[in-house]
Amino acid sequence: MFPVLYHAVWFVLLMIVTFFVLDVLILFSTRKGIEGHRTAPEKLSNGDENPIVVTIKNYYTFSVQVKVIDEIPVQFQVRDFEIKRKIKNAAQDEFQYYLRPVERGEYHFGCLNIYASSPLQIIARRYRFDKGQMVPTYPSYIQLRKYDLIAFSNNLFQYGVKKIRRIGHTMEFEQIKEYVPGDDIRTLNWKATAKKNSLMVNQFQDEKSQNIYMAIDKGRVMKMPFNGMSLLDYAINATLVLSNVILKKQDKAGMFSFSKKVENRVVAEKRTSQMQKILENLYNVRTDYFESDYSRLYADIKKNINQRSLIILYTNFETMDGLHRQLPYLKGIAKNHLLVVVFFQNTELYQITNKKSDTVQDVYDKVIAEKFLFEKKLIVNELKKYGIHSVLTQPENLTLDTINKYLEIKARGIL
Repeated sequence: MFPVLYHAVWFVLLMIVTFFVLDVLILFSTRKGIEGHRTAPEKLSNGDENPIVVTIKNYYTFSVQVKVIDEIPVQFQVRDFEIKRKIKNAAQDEFQYYLRPVERGEYHFGCLNIYASSPLQIIARRYRFDKGQMVPTYPSYIQLRKYDLIAFSNNLFQYGVKKIRRIGHTMEFEQIKEYVPGDDIRTLNWKATAKKNSLMVNQFQDEKSQNIYMAIDKGRVMKMPFNGMSLLDYAINATLVLSNVILKKQDKAGMFSFSKKVENRVVAEKRTSQMQKILENLYNVRTDYFESDYSRLYADIKKNINQRSLIILYTNFETMDGLHRQLPYLKGIAKNHLLVVVFFQNTELYQITNKKSDTVQDVYDKVIAEKFLFEKKLIVNELKKYGIHSVLTQPENLTLDTINKYLEIKARGIL
């Protein structure tokens, strides 16, 4: 149509082909232009943000534009991962991104794909590294480290955790001291009083090395999700952190899970390897989501736990009917042990109750939500009636509330 442009078009095409060939020669003339490496933690922490570090080194004699596409494990369902960077010649760049797993198990990474372009940016050369890397996801050891640092520090009050030392009346003797008004006269030491010619009393402290068991219900009631994680995984994370606090307090920590039968048992002990044993058993908790058999739980506790212990039961009750079906077994356990039932608030119901009602349907939904929330409070009162302690908590506050309950029991000396 425009003959005058014919030669100009051929000239442009020749220039494009020339630059294309030049770009190919620039990028592929060296065998090793880019080196990349993905550094992942030895194991991922379930429910936490885990840093993944990518290191890229440029061996070209010019600056390159790189596009990084990491093949993230299929569990995350991420299909739009892309990071662009500019790296100067003979330089190294390092950056990181974060992954938050919501279930335990093995996570397999694919290849780390790096597409490098020269300043011409006509083509890109692909480099592939770290194919087939596997990283297991364990219960939240990041939370364990966090509470390990704060549980016995001077900043406990702001976290709601208090370290309380109580002078008790158990058989663990601490010292003989002079009597002061307010001391229990039943602890008077008459021999020491005669020697000193003044009133002396025996002082005791809380008995240590008490058995603490965490019982995890892995039935279908624990399948309810919250922020992508099931209630079961929240309970597993809390068990790991609480076990560490228990061992720091010189008590014996143990755990087991149950549904149709009792599994993943770790006998309460105070050994150096106890935390690793608990961690491995928590990692291997396999969910079946059947209706949990509380009669089997009661029989197993009666048979295998002979010494009076603190049993922290992670489960969930939504209605009074659900509680009454299991209440005879809970009462049976509470006869010989100190039982604490930990169950969850439904945070979505709070959103419904706080929502403005514009239609009749909204009013119905709000009334029903309030009914279920009130029923949770009735469950707490019903358990209290039979001497069973309870913790009603939101999933994100589970770990903190459970630690506080344990410390409260220790401080009151009721175990």
